[in-house]
Amino acid sequence: MSRIGRKPIPVPAGVDVKIDGNTVTVKGKNGTLSGTYNPDIAIAREGDEIIVTRPTDNKEHRSLHGLTRTLISNMVVGVSEGFTKELEIQGVGYRAAKQGKDLVMNLGYSHQVVMSENEDIKIEVPSPNRIIISGSDRQKVGQFAAEVRGKRPPEPYKGKGIRYLGEYVIRKEGKAGKGKK
Repeated sequence: MSRIGRKPIPVPAGVDVKIDGNTVTVKGKNGTLSGTYNPDIAIAREGDEIIVTRPTDNKEHRSLHGLTRTLISNMVVGVSEGFTKELEIQGVGYRAAKQGKDLVMNLGYSHQVVMSENEDIKIEVPSPNRIIISGSDRQKVGQFAAEVRGKRPPEPYKGKGIRYLGEYVIRKEGKAGKGKK
């Protein structure tokens, strides 16, 4: 049996969970999330826990079991605590600033790179070389962080660019060059 799938999902106080067949709706202080899952996987609420079970041990049901449990767990954590991704900018002259609801970045291009936050995503810039992206939907937070990082990914020679906080960038040695004659 799936080790992840058989773990019950604790529902904290202040979180309302509605299960309607294979659709789960979760409401909390950070908003509302809902998802529709495979009808073969059974989702039930027992007290202050959500239990996910599968009908058989065939490969498809085994793979959907852990996936469904993790997705529901992410919804519960998202509406109660939320998710954050932190990015850091490295490079001379590279910086970020928040102007209204826009993230404005100087990344060594001839123009500024502007990205707007939406209702699902909140952007904070505590310092010119740090960006904090937060929201209740884990997938959307990760996707937005990946899009910001994609504007100038870290390069391997000097390490300049946008990287996740704590990300290790493998550095390359530059050209050795031929000896002078």
